[in-house]
Amino acid sequence: MFDDKSDAGSEPKLFSERPEWADVVPLEQYENMNPIAPIVYTPEYKDATDYFRAIAKSGEKSPRVLELTEAIIRMNPGHYSAWQYRYDTLLAIKAPLDAEVTLMNELAVKYLKSYQVWHHRRLLLTHTRTPTAELAFITRSLAEDAKNYHTWSYRQWLLAYFSEAEDFKKGERKEEVEEMWIREMDFVEEMLGRDVRNNSAWHHRFFVVFESGRLRGGEERERVVKRELIFTKQSISLAPNNASAWNYLRGILEHSNIPFSTLIEFVKPYTEPANPSTPTTAADVVDLDNPRPGEGADLPCVAAVEFLADAYERRGDKESVFEAVGLWKRLGAELDTVRKK
Repeated sequence: MFDDKSDAGSEPKLFSERPEWADVVPLEQYENMNPIAPIVYTPEYKDATDYFRAIAKSGEKSPRVLELTEAIIRMNPGHYSAWQYRYDTLLAIKAPLDAEVTLMNELAVKYLKSYQVWHHRRLLLTHTRTPTAELAFITRSLAEDAKNYHTWSYRQWLLAYFSEAEDFKKGERKEEVEEMWIREMDFVEEMLGRDVRNNSAWHHRFFVVFESGRLRGGEERERVVKRELIFTKQSISLAPNNASAWNYLRGILEHSNIPFSTLIEFVKPYTEPANPSTPTTAADVVDLDNPRPGEGADLPCVAAVEFLADAYERRGDKESVFEAVGLWKRLGAELDTVRKK
């Protein structure tokens, strides 16, 4: 493993100072005769990339290439060519991929926002075939950054890939995939329980429920849609101004071809100013279909007014369109002046 720290008596930091690299002539980056804005690299980075260009030109695939590419990646985790050459070298010399995954466990956490590190993990996983262990790692990574786009995208790719993989369609492997999907719903519930405004978690929930291809028709679809509507309404009642939940609600209706107008009764209380003097009745508490805004909610809710306007407009009759126009005017003049056209 590469260590970029140089202490007295330790291995030289520069590759040009290492005897085992004496047979390689470094290839400098061509900058033209008079570059307008030459890039100033650190001596360590320039040294490593000069040797990398030489190695890439010769086509060498060897253990020392892994050392070189690791050094470059640690200095610049976005160096796509170093990542790709490293992957090609791993396969060419039949290096143990478990050791590579262990190294990636360190680098992925260190460079969470690097697309390249997640792409490299994806390539490795197509060989190691260990989706359950990888999901556990992704879960730990999301504990560090719960909204990292690359991590969520990678998780969705993993679930989709192994659901379609031929070697995971029979026996214990098939059972593993089934168990993965069951646990995935628990996982997304936990993530939204931590932060109901996590848009990435809402997006993932929609993927798991509606876009994974695992939702069957008939009674099961009706049951799931009802469950999702109840869950989303309850989430909105707890945090009315959470745009993610309102977008999810729209997604359920559009995906299931349910008219927006069916939710008018639920939405209306969120479109008016809060009235502390109005007592909460027992019916309000137990009505799962139409939960009212929680105590202290910041009302009226812009997303609710916009939803209600869309519901009236989609209904299409003259009276409803008139209602919609009034709501749009209210948004532009009072509630959402920033987006006024």
